[in-house]
Amino acid sequence: MFANILKKYRSRKLVLLLFDILCYALVAVFYYVGTKLFDNSLSYQLQSYAVNSCILLFSMLAWRFIFGIYSTTWRYTSTFIYLKMILADAAGGVSAILISHITTFYYDVWLFVIVASLSALMGIGSRLVYRMFYRHRSQIQDDDGTYKIPVAIVGAGQLGALLAEELLYSKHSKYKPLFFIDRDTTKVGSRVAGLKVYGEDEHIVEFVKMQGVSEIFIALTGLDSDTAAGLYERYSKTMCKIKIYDLPFKDAEPEDEIKQPQKGHLHDFRIEDLLFRKSLSFNNPAAFQYYSGKKVLVTGGGGSIGSELCRQIAKCRPAQLIILDIYENNAYDIQQDLTRQYGERLNLAVEIASVRDRERLDAIFNRYRPDIVFHAAAHKHVPLMEHSAGEAIKNNVLGTYNTADMAEKYNVCKFILVSTDKAVNPTNIMGASKRMCEMIVQCRTDSKTAFAAVRFGNVLGSNGSVIPLFRKQIAEGGPVTITDKRIIRYFMTIPEASQLVVQAGAMAKKGELFVLDMGKPVRIYDLAVNMIRLCGYTPNVDIKIEEVGLRPGEKLYEELLIKTETLSKTENSMIFVETDAPLSRDAVQHKIDRLCRAVARAEQNMDSDVIRAALHETVPTFREPEEVNKDAAASDEMKQARVKDESKERVLS
Repeated sequence: MFANILKKYRSRKLVLLLFDILCYALVAVFYYVGTKLFDNSLSYQLQSYAVNSCILLFSMLAWRFIFGIYSTTWRYTSTFIYLKMILADAAGGVSAILISHITTFYYDVWLFVIVASLSALMGIGSRLVYRMFYRHRSQIQDDDGTYKIPVAIVGAGQLGALLAEELLYSKHSKYKPLFFIDRDTTKVGSRVAGLKVYGEDEHIVEFVKMQGVSEIFIALTGLDSDTAAGLYERYSKTMCKIKIYDLPFKDAEPEDEIKQPQKGHLHDFRIEDLLFRKSLSFNNPAAFQYYSGKKVLVTGGGGSIGSELCRQIAKCRPAQLIILDIYENNAYDIQQDLTRQYGERLNLAVEIASVRDRERLDAIFNRYRPDIVFHAAAHKHVPLMEHSAGEAIKNNVLGTYNTADMAEKYNVCKFILVSTDKAVNPTNIMGASKRMCEMIVQCRTDSKTAFAAVRFGNVLGSNGSVIPLFRKQIAEGGPVTITDKRIIRYFMTIPEASQLVVQAGAMAKKGELFVLDMGKPVRIYDLAVNMIRLCGYTPNVDIKIEEVGLRPGEKLYEELLIKTETLSKTENSMIFVETDAPLSRDAVQHKIDRLCRAVARAEQNMDSDVIRAALHETVPTFREPEEVNKDAAASDEMKQARVKDESKERVLS
């Protein structure tokens, strides 16, 4: 293999050398013919001219070899090599004059000057055309004749070397790595995987532009959001497409699947790469194996969280997976996805039903007799539930109550409620209704069924979330609308949320409220700015960002934990448990009866204020958003967001 590479290398250099000799010969012939035609007084003969021409040719070639002109790969070279070529040819011309003078050959100084200059010009011009041809193409031709995209790799460490070798030696690779970029001064100037390492200094952007690079790959281990944002800010100026290379964490799957070798993952910059902490890995095979051989029912199984939850459960080889959803289109989509992936290996059932309908739920539980229930069915849109408060109570509160009752009736082993950070000191009807759902779950500590709840923040890319809205607004040319520049939220990815729920289900015993450590909160304004940048636009220049004011029931920040309650860690350092004293069943039943009466009165005149008043009575932590927002600046969450902004500014500077 090495012999073949060496052979190809030598053949390319020989072709280039012969091409330069041909160019020189053409220049020399045209110069001789031209001078004879326009100036018959020239007295030197063809023999003398040929001797001087040969001296000049060999002198120029010798100096080109000395300057390393023929050891350069011209498609990737910098403009400095052209200066070296000019100096080499100038030195060759001067050397030829000296040699001819010493050997007393008849010579004409203009012969050496003009022929050397024209020959150098032709050589440089041909190389420029060759290089520009590759720079203006999106692909380059590799040694074997295939066309590949020229890339630079940021990070000359183990991960970068792994990527380079994969691109260089895989026959399926469509990329051609040219060089590395690294901040480590001990690596600069060396070679990794055969590629030279350049320093990441203030000139690196211009250098990348000169090399004909089409794409830049970031290959750094432990890449945090602040570093990612700084790298994106810097290398986006090259106008190259930027991607991230990483080793994705392993999902906890059956043992035979875990042992399969992992491959690196190359993907475009995503919004979570710029704004949020690195996705958390829940590599706990024992937790996932808990579901093997069990019947698992997922309500709201067609939604963003519910569908991903179904995908995670399907990996665990359950005895049966039952998807329950009121919206048949979503249920159909996840059914088709799982059927394509698993076929007959997965015992899958789909039921279209509402959790409000006790009789329908009773029939479904009676037929399937599930071992574990994940309750993800809920109305979650804050402004819509402010207007349709009765629906929030009927679907969220009564739906949870009905499903929990059926779980107890049919001896379900575990019941896991999917909750939200908006249930913490809620300022809207949706959040207050979810806090009531938590109370329903927590009060059943005397049940044979183990009830628990899982609480997390906003989910990136879920149905109705801000990211799909921003994408649509950017595609339409803007403006991108945000409610308030100060507003902050906790974020997590859909896989994180679903894996948290799965692990909580395996750990649940009695009445726990599981919470994920979601890191620092993020400003929605930052989210809008970075999404616009990822789409190739300049915020507030190409795409405007407009404030439209807080929506009904919306507060400036969300609290992830009820700070006055006891908090303890689990075996997973990122998962906590709140163990506040639960209410009695009778107390919770009294609250539910109070809400049902309020819903009955409100439905006659569509008056959400009646339900709001009832929620204030039943959920002691329910407060009006204006009351919370006036003191928002002093909250720990807002202070954390300010610290993160200052940190990001330091990274970018």
